[in-house]
Amino acid sequence: MGRTNPTYRDSLRHLEDGWSAYRRALRHRDQAHFDRLWTHAATYADAAGYQNTERALDLVFVSVLLAQERRIAELEAALTDSDP
Repeated sequence: MGRTNPTYRDSLRHLEDGWSAYRRALRHRDQAHFDRLWTHAATYADAAGYQNTERALDLVFVSVLLAQERRIAELEAALTDSDP
């Protein structure tokens, strides 16, 4: 039997395309940050693919939050390591 839902990667590409007008309207300094959000979402595509949902944007949000949580933990560890 085939899938009834598109793959997460297909949904992610479709969502990112849907936000292209918003990206173009952003100030240049923010566009790279916006692109990084989609990179974070793609980083966790394997895990997100296991969650069969029609609401792919929820998976994007969780992936971005997870990536940011990891980054915060890395920065906190770096600060702790540099404390005298």
